[in-house]
Amino acid sequence: MRITPDITVEELLEHFPEANGYLIEHGLPCLVCGEPFWGTLRDLALRNGVEDVDELVRGLVEFLDADSEADLGGAG
Repeated sequence: MRITPDITVEELLEHFPEANGYLIEHGLPCLVCGEPFWGTLRDLALRNGVEDVDELVRGLVEFLDADSEADLGGAG
């Protein structure tokens, strides 16, 4: 699944629950943070003062890639 600014927060967390940590670190409330948000990642970012949504998405993808590599590295 490709992560874009237009992915819904619900879909993002359904497919990548570990993204929750990244969102919390960046001050973005989400579905499991006690403050449900039902829009897109772009909507959430803009609502919370993130000016460069593309940079946020790049960082999130890198975070998820690093997390995935760490999981794979321990499997062998």
